[in-house]
Amino acid sequence: MASTTEEHTVPESRNETQVRTAPCESTPKSALEHFQEYGRERPGVVALWCFGVGFVLGWKLKLW
Repeated sequence: MASTTEEHTVPESRNETQVRTAPCESTPKSALEHFQEYGRERPGVVALWCFGVGFVLGWKLKLW
């Protein structure tokens, strides 16, 4: 049985301390962009959700 020796090394760039490279400020922006893209793909679903949330809030708040 012949065995081959291969070295498995992890490059320094994949170090666990260097994983967090993106700033935290990009998360809300990307979430907003994702929601806008979903709204362009499925406008009926987003409209029904907005109507439902508005109906429930209007019913529970009863501002009149």
